[in-house]
Amino acid sequence: MKRTIITTFMAALVLTALGCGGGNSSAAEQAKEQPAAYRHISSEEAQALMEKETGYIILDVRTKEEYDSGHIPGAVLLPNEEINGTRPEMLKDLDQVLLIYCRSGHRAGLAAEKLSKLGYRKVYNFGGVMTWTGELVK
Repeated sequence: MKRTIITTFMAALVLTALGCGGGNSSAAEQAKEQPAAYRHISSEEAQALMEKETGYIILDVRTKEEYDSGHIPGAVLLPNEEINGTRPEMLKDLDQVLLIYCRSGHRAGLAAEKLSKLGYRKVYNFGGVMTWTGELVK
């Protein structure tokens, strides 16, 4: 009897997780409810995108001191610590391509995750300035 109840319970959990639980949300509605995911790309992929595309924003999520010591040309400073539960004023378009980097890639990943959860749909973490082979400006 116990095994039957546990098996039935587990089957119900699996069906619910797969979207077969009888809820009234369509797959499209469920997708809208899910935060957009960000993608991790290499710095080479980011450079190629910067060369062929327009309308993107390069976000440096390091501290002001780190930014001032050398940053990627055209990068905008938005420290990771300043990204909280509200959308940053400077990022008005949820569909704009955001290319994010920091020193080594850790804070860029944290920032990319937070921005994705805030509804930004084209978020790319390309790691850190330590692996950047392009130009830096001060």
